[in-house]
Amino acid sequence: MTDAAALPGRPRGGALSGPATARAVNVLAPNPSAMTLDGTNTWILSEPDSDLAVVVDPGPLDEGHLRQVVATAEQAGRRVALTLLTHGHPDHAAGAARFAELTGTRVRALDPALRLGDEGLAAGDVVTTGGLELRVVATPGHTSDSLSFHIPADGAVLTGDTVLGRGTTVVAHPDGRLGDYLDSLRRLRSLTVDDGVHTVLPGHGPVLEDAQGAVEYYLAHRATRLAQVETAVEDGHRSPAEVVAHVYADVDRSLWPAAELSVRAQLDYLEEHGLI
Repeated sequence: MTDAAALPGRPRGGALSGPATARAVNVLAPNPSAMTLDGTNTWILSEPDSDLAVVVDPGPLDEGHLRQVVATAEQAGRRVALTLLTHGHPDHAAGAARFAELTGTRVRALDPALRLGDEGLAAGDVVTTGGLELRVVATPGHTSDSLSFHIPADGAVLTGDTVLGRGTTVVAHPDGRLGDYLDSLRRLRSLTVDDGVHTVLPGHGPVLEDAQGAVEYYLAHRATRLAQVETAVEDGHRSPAEVVAHVYADVDRSLWPAAELSVRAQLDYLEEHGLI
C-alpha cells in the first residue's frame, strides 16, 4: 500500500465527508463513477462563529443529497445564504436551481446561463458572507467557465475540477483549452508561493495538504503528456483516437473517451504553437 504522504499533494486519509478546515465542511454526493471518483464534493463554507454559510457546488439533482447539505448546515446552527458554482458541469451544477428553491438563495456563477439573480462572478471578485471572505480566481481550461475560490483565512483554495484530490483532470475540448489550463495552474501555483495557500479543497477526491506539490505535479504531468502526444504524431499517429491508444495505453479503456478530449486539446495547442 502506498503511503498517502508520498502521493502528489499529500491526500488526506479518512472519510471525505465532514470538516476539512476551520471554515470548510464537505458533504459527499452519492454519484461515484470513474469520472467523479468518490462523488462530487459539495462544500459548506462559513466563519466559525457565524450563523450564515455559503455552499459551493450543490452537485447533481439528487433530492436526498441537496436536503442533506441543508441539514448539515442547520445542524451546525447555520443558514445557507448564498450558492456559488465552480463551473457548469452537471455533477456540480445540475442541482443548483433546486437547491436555490430549498434555501431561498441566489446562485452566482461565471456563466450567465447558470445564475439565479442579478449577480455573477468574475476574476478578482471578493465574496463576503457572514464575515467569510472568498476571493474569486479565474481558472479556465477544464472548462471555459471554471473558477476557484481562495479562502485566505484557511490558507486554502477550492478548485472544482481544476485540481482533483486524486489523479488528474480532463481538458474538456472544445470548451476547455490547454493553454488556458496551463495558465490557470500557474495562477494556482502563485497562490501557493505568494499567498500562503497550502490546502486544496477539490471538487472530487480527498483534501490535499500540499497544494504546491499538487500543482507542480499537474504542471509536470501536462508537460509529459504534451511531449508524448507530439512524439506520437511524429510517429504517424494522426487521429485523436490513434494518439489515445498509443499514449494512454496504460489507462483504463473506460476513460479513453475523456482522454480523447484532452488529446484534442493538446493537438490544438501543438498546432497553435507550430509544433506539429
